[in-house]
Amino acid sequence: MSSYDLVIRGGTLYDGTGAEGRRADVAVRGDRIAEVADAVAAPGATVVDAAGLAVAPGFLDVHTHDDFAALLHPEMGFKVQGGVTTVVVGNCGMGAAPWAQACGYAAAFHPGRSLPAWDGYAGYLAQLDAAPASCNVAALVGHGAVRAAVLGGDARAPSDAELDAMRAIVREGIEAGCVGLSTGLIYEPGRHARSDEIAALAGEARANGGLYATHMRDEGAGLLDSVREAIAIGERAGVPVQISHHKAAGRGSWGLVRDSLRLIDEARARGVDVTADQYPYTAASTVLAAVVSYFERSETSDGHASRVGEPPSGGERGQKGGVGQGDARDVVLSSAPNNPAWEGRSIADLAAEWSVAPLDAARRVLDAEGIAATVVIHNMSEDDVRTVMRHPTTMIGSDGLPMLHGKPHPRLYGTFARVLGTYVREQGVLPLAEAIHRMTGLSARRFGLTDRGEVRAGACADLVVFDPARIADVATYADPHHSPAGIARVFVNGTEVVRDGAHTGARPGRTLRKR
Repeated sequence: MSSYDLVIRGGTLYDGTGAEGRRADVAVRGDRIAEVADAVAAPGATVVDAAGLAVAPGFLDVHTHDDFAALLHPEMGFKVQGGVTTVVVGNCGMGAAPWAQACGYAAAFHPGRSLPAWDGYAGYLAQLDAAPASCNVAALVGHGAVRAAVLGGDARAPSDAELDAMRAIVREGIEAGCVGLSTGLIYEPGRHARSDEIAALAGEARANGGLYATHMRDEGAGLLDSVREAIAIGERAGVPVQISHHKAAGRGSWGLVRDSLRLIDEARARGVDVTADQYPYTAASTVLAAVVSYFERSETSDGHASRVGEPPSGGERGQKGGVGQGDARDVVLSSAPNNPAWEGRSIADLAAEWSVAPLDAARRVLDAEGIAATVVIHNMSEDDVRTVMRHPTTMIGSDGLPMLHGKPHPRLYGTFARVLGTYVREQGVLPLAEAIHRMTGLSARRFGLTDRGEVRAGACADLVVFDPARIADVATYADPHHSPAGIARVFVNGTEVVRDGAHTGARPGRTLRKR
């Protein structure tokens, strides 16, 4: 009998460290990698012939909104069939606890679906323990949910007692094993928080070495001040900073990423641990309600960006695209469950049909669809995408909205294959070994997942086998529900979840707790 359960033989191994590929066999016993060698003798083991293919650690999606999809759609085909074996949930302040607030976020992405009740982050993670997904899940504490639980939608600073109540919620999540705190400072209610509040809450993550991940106040004209604020919060809180979906949104802001990357480099040079992630597309996606809110606020503002550390007064114009006369054609409905014929149509198109102003058309959509109306916004520069990707601190995160209906942004399915196919093979923006490192080893280390992200003896057997010559994102904006081409096999904790591009039905994922 073989001492191994599985041997992946004859592939070119990219081990997740950034090292060049080499010919190697990978042997697995149970849920762990047991041996990596030039040749492994393993009579009786299941053998996967990987000749002509690449073997790599499973991809870690560091920026997702899969908190509730992992429970409602536990097969997670839109992720594992794209090579993703671990997702980090709870981003943009949209956390899975407290439960009442979590249900509000779930309604946006999973309309009509109900969630089982749980108590705090310990309860959420226990739900996933009891009903595992096909991939692993690590969670951030979402500041927006925390603030809503204590302050509702109040646009004010918390009292000392209220801040203590918020700290207690964050502390529960950190003690349960969450990997840090996230904010969404353009969304309700997170946009009302000042830096003092955020730094106090982020400081709770020091207890387990967690980080502060932020969807910043302004990704457009105020990008640089927003980066400065994020860095300052991390310094005050004594925790690492992760800048979410780094970009410059809106044509007038294109090119600012060169300066924002310089700010990251300067902070790192003085000892501040700051990194970022991105998705490899020139379109964003969010709930329509947030876009309308920006423009309603801007109607009564002077258009100037907020001072660092203060909630915005409406000066975020352009950061996400918008619904003004000039850019409504770039805002495309991706989900309108009550009116699916609207999906794939721009706000400008609907406004023309209804003979109303674009903002009024958007309001009409909200009246009909509520929070479930989501949009794709074409507002970024391809040059900026490449510039951010080249920076050595940039990781990859899909930021996909996990909707199995409508026309979600294709990043939900294609993010990692797009990096490897378009930006590595076709454009040469990154070498293959470096790109895989950004998706695996770098990301695992950043989020404290010490036994993931590398192919080495003793590590968890999260593995992907793919064809570097064929891997490609197939999902499009018009037809997004397609998994990538060129991914042959995916293993999570030693169990095969994808074979020849198809889901096996296995659900071996685990909750990854940071202690």
